Amino acid sequence: QALEDQYSPSRWSPRLDRDTIIDAHFAVTAAGTERARASAQTLLHVPYGNGDGEKLDIYFPTDPSETFPVLVYIHGGYWQCLSKDDSGFAAPPLVSQGVAVVAVGYDTAPKGHMDAMVLQVRRSLVFLVERYPRIRGIYLCGHSAGAHLAAMVLSTDWMEFQVVPDIKGAVLVSGVYDLEPILHTYVNDVLNMSREVAQRNSPMRHVTPAAPAACEVLVAVAQHDSPEFRRQSQEYSQALRAAGWPVSLLDLAGVDHFDIIEKLSEDSYILTQV
Repeated sequence: QALEDQYSPSRWSPRLDRDTIIDAHFAVTAAGTERARASAQTLLHVPYGNGDGEKLDIYFPTDPSETFPVLVYIHGGYWQCLSKDDSGFAAPPLVSQGVAVVAVGYDTAPKGHMDAMVLQVRRSLVFLVERYPRIRGIYLCGHSAGAHLAAMVLSTDWMEFQVVPDIKGAVLVSGVYDLEPILHTYVNDVLNMSREVAQRNSPMRHVTPAAPAACEVLVAVAQHDSPEFRRQSQEYSQALRAAGWPVSLLDLAGVDHFDIIEKLSEDSYILTQV
């Protein structure tokens, strides 16, 4: 029961009660994405593979130069809800500054299983690099389950893919980096992970020594995340630092598990600025 509480982010927000906060989050991200699609030049539902869920939404910079950086956004939803169709809300402040934003779709559970989701996100980056030679540097941003998937990207052996994406930075927001505790909670009812699958897909267990060109990593956590979420962020950032990665931990006051990411639609928000 204690683990169930710790891994139920909706229980920890002082803003709204647990029954309304998730609905509110869905509404805010959907409305923000609608605004972004109305204001930016987009390419929606671009297939990066053959699977139903293997599609990207691309929000192009307002004033693209010859080459441009891209922020790849990986949505949360505990690997079982949300989609790329609610994931464009962060685009307006960035496209106005010459940055492309790509929202990645992946097959959520029960259709998708953990190994497959991790592989899909890796393959989406390979596709972007091969399809868009004008991209100058990739910045990963993932929220919650998406932060886990982004962290798994950092442990990729790119030799298998024969393409090495130029990942310049990763912003991991309110993530889960050790999946083992989740085996004992309601979250695993849908994911159906074995211990072996959880260990294989836990970024904490696959921190590689930093290469000379290791990207900067920003681990962000909310004041009103649960103690377990906060612990996971601290321990993962410490593990990266110990392996030589340039990493900083940003502990954001006055936000919870949901508005820590929703506010990326605002120009003046600290995480948008970073």
